[in-house]
Amino acid sequence: MTTGNINVSVENIFPLIKKFLYSDHEIFLRELISNATDATLKLKHLTGIGEAKVDYGNPVIEVKIDKEGKKLHILDQGIGMTADEVKKYINEVAFSGAEEFLEKYKDSTKDSGIIGHFGLGFYSAFIVAKKVEIITKSYTDAPAAHWTCDGSPQFTLEEADKKDRGTEIILHIADDSTEFLEESRIRELLVKYNKFMPIPIKFGTRTETLPKPEDAKEDDPAPTKEVDNIINNTSPAWTKQPADLKEEDYKGFYRELYPMQFEEPLFHIHLNVDYPFNLTGILYFPRLTNDLNLQKDKIQLYQNQVFVTDNVEGIVPEFLTMLRGVIDSPDIPLNVSRSYLQADGNVKKISNYITRKVGDKLSSLFKDNREDFEKKWNDIKIVIEYGMLSEEKFFEKADKFALYPTVDDKFYTFEELREKIKDNQTDKDDKLVILYTSNKEEQHSYIEEARAKGYEVLLLDSPIVAHLIQKLETEKENVSFARVDAEPIDNLIKKDEEKISKLSDEEKDKLKETLTEIVPKEKYSVQLEAMDSNSAPFIITQPEFMRRMKEMNATGGGGMFGMSNMPEMYNLVVNTNSDLAAQILNTKTKAKQERLIKQSLDLARLSQGLLKGEELTSFVKRSFDMIK
Repeated sequence: MTTGNINVSVENIFPLIKKFLYSDHEIFLRELISNATDATLKLKHLTGIGEAKVDYGNPVIEVKIDKEGKKLHILDQGIGMTADEVKKYINEVAFSGAEEFLEKYKDSTKDSGIIGHFGLGFYSAFIVAKKVEIITKSYTDAPAAHWTCDGSPQFTLEEADKKDRGTEIILHIADDSTEFLEESRIRELLVKYNKFMPIPIKFGTRTETLPKPEDAKEDDPAPTKEVDNIINNTSPAWTKQPADLKEEDYKGFYRELYPMQFEEPLFHIHLNVDYPFNLTGILYFPRLTNDLNLQKDKIQLYQNQVFVTDNVEGIVPEFLTMLRGVIDSPDIPLNVSRSYLQADGNVKKISNYITRKVGDKLSSLFKDNREDFEKKWNDIKIVIEYGMLSEEKFFEKADKFALYPTVDDKFYTFEELREKIKDNQTDKDDKLVILYTSNKEEQHSYIEEARAKGYEVLLLDSPIVAHLIQKLETEKENVSFARVDAEPIDNLIKKDEEKISKLSDEEKDKLKETLTEIVPKEKYSVQLEAMDSNSAPFIITQPEFMRRMKEMNATGGGGMFGMSNMPEMYNLVVNTNSDLAAQILNTKTKAKQERLIKQSLDLARLSQGLLKGEELTSFVKRSFDMIK
């Protein structure tokens, strides 16, 4: 038997590993199974090139719980280790056997799938174990070896009587980690981290129902047998070529990724590139809502089929983090625990590639079947609009397929819209005026007035619309956006003839004076406008700039533009050509004037959804009194 000290450059490395390198305790199982996978794939490679004269067979990795003995076992049928290799790979902490193997066989391991980068992976076992044993036998004729360590730098190494090749890791679970002796907890971790590992992983058994014998009676129970319970899919869809997959295969994989998601994805994008970096994956466009935060962190990052994280920020452009699916790349750098991504040159290239692939897919969907693209627009628009805001190259591509729906359910690209309204919707400076609504119900009366005058009104109701139109006004020449309730329509769009007020200047001054005495100054600025006599007598508007900045602030624009919370300020526009304006002016008593103005103001507020609570109660009571 050999005894000795583990060769480490940092005194007492185990507390360091436990506290700093692996802050997430559950990571130990992923690391140990990844090592077992490496060992198995190494053997596969060596038998494939004829260097290992053994039968590779159909190896599995097995995880077993010994609850009574407080032990957790991880067994593989891979390459195994000799005693000398145990000394080298286990006792010399941070020396990566996988990396040495890759270097030695670098000309023939391109597709071997060896995970690598596991210098400290084995020592993650001491996060949960007070003692760890390794019983291992090399694929060569060397004797088996038995290594034991109790978490101190001391170890023992002696010969073992193991007959079959491979390695068994035995973790004596510490008293503060007994959760890892529960079957449900281990199953949860295996499914989370190892669901798509390339080597079958056995965890327990399951009962399988067999066909009844031909001579069985109808009420005879069907025979059963216990079979190995394999928890992983060793050949997930993203590891295959697109030509080998059908639409149903992609949908089936989506259901495998998200078993609790009942809606089908709208479409998918298969990623497959091997130069200048390696990346495979499948991204799905789900049906999206307007809640941006709920939809993030649904893309899973893998490294050679080992789950790493579902926080792909920095690798996937932020606007695409609302998609779902899988990205797998050995070229994405990971720290020792593989839970924190570090930026390097490849990451930016990968991000740009994913952006380009998504843009190309959307462009082809638009060109190949515009009708279907229009039907899906409301479900995918938030991603496209977000991308147009945040990625300049994506904006350039998306500008050709981004759609602008109208309240009449027509869809235009920007250039189509410009052509449609260029002769009818310009202001006094000949700038194109694009009218839009963010809520068809709340702004219905304003929409109807615009439509009655023959104007197109867009329906732009995503939560980032204020940012988007700000961007479009910057990128597009001679264009302005105005919500239909920003100002009276006749003020926004140039008319051939100016409306003449029925009231004299003296009467207008008197009317404004009366109004400002009664209308709350802290909320409303009174404006007199000569409009059509059939237009609403009182209209509440909110200046486009003020409202837009307020909306930006509500959706993150405060940080972007330095805007603090802005007060609610509106314009009260009174139509001087309305009968009501004349009636208010000619009413003899102040009480009746005040009642008319308050009632008219409340009606205008009601149409904008601004009348609530006590003020609404007062309005209803006043209305009944007036009817009586």
